[in-house]
Amino acid sequence: MKYIETFREGAHISEVYLCKTKQIALTKNGKEYGSLTLQDKTGTVDAKIWELNSPGINEFAAMDYVFVDADYSQIELRVLAHMSGDEKLIQAYKEAQDIHRHTASEVFHVPFDEVTDLQRRNAKAVNFGIVYGISSFGLSQDLSITRKEAAAYIEKYFETYPKIKGFLDGLVEEGKEKGYVTTMFGRRRPIPELKSGNFMQRSFGERVAMNSPIQGTAADIIKIAMNRVYRRLKDENLKSRLVLQVHDELLIETCKEEIPQVSAILEEEMKGAAKLSVELEVDMHQGNNWYEAK
Repeated sequence: MKYIETFREGAHISEVYLCKTKQIALTKNGKEYGSLTLQDKTGTVDAKIWELNSPGINEFAAMDYVFVDADYSQIELRVLAHMSGDEKLIQAYKEAQDIHRHTASEVFHVPFDEVTDLQRRNAKAVNFGIVYGISSFGLSQDLSITRKEAAAYIEKYFETYPKIKGFLDGLVEEGKEKGYVTTMFGRRRPIPELKSGNFMQRSFGERVAMNSPIQGTAADIIKIAMNRVYRRLKDENLKSRLVLQVHDELLIETCKEEIPQVSAILEEEMKGAAKLSVELEVDMHQGNNWYEAK
């Protein structure tokens, strides 16, 4: 099992961070830097180059520097809790509970302390699947269970968090009525697929309508945090520099003597990037290379 987990972690890093190497954008000081493009649909930032030294997973920071890596903890689920206003999910976060174990306890009707690892893994798949408008078929494929069992999981989930069901259905109706949905910050995502005569296209549009306000809001928040962190580093005349943003993660090449100050800036600006009904949490690690900082 240990070797399987190591392989899966390596495969994930390779897929997400390394396998998109297509072009070299800028070169200076012997290092390659990615050109960033804002995706008009999702609002996420897309780097056009992912080289082993931009910064690579194994590249060492400069002399007297380390990489400080900060990423949001379950940002999309926290956004979902806030935007749906579901009291149970909000309360679970306010009590700092293990959200996947809490969901498993509620969905499978077992005491919190008696939730098995398998039940927690299944609940985690449902938690994140709901954010992406997952179907019973999709969930059954992810968990290797029957479609009937998957449908029962989803039904129990919505019984546990009733406001989430109403919120997601409302997003689909809004998309059909207006032709678009919006993030918490008002950025629009057009969804012409909702008017398609093709069932598959229409179903895709419904999933996009449910997911885009959540994923898009998370993308807006990390961009706000990124700009604030960059500005603070400049305004406070620090030697440390922001080198990368990936998904919900910021990476700073940090002068060792500035680690406490940079860590404080990351925590303050990332947590303060948006005011939600549940607190934004940030996980922070440091290392001589990106792999260690992960």
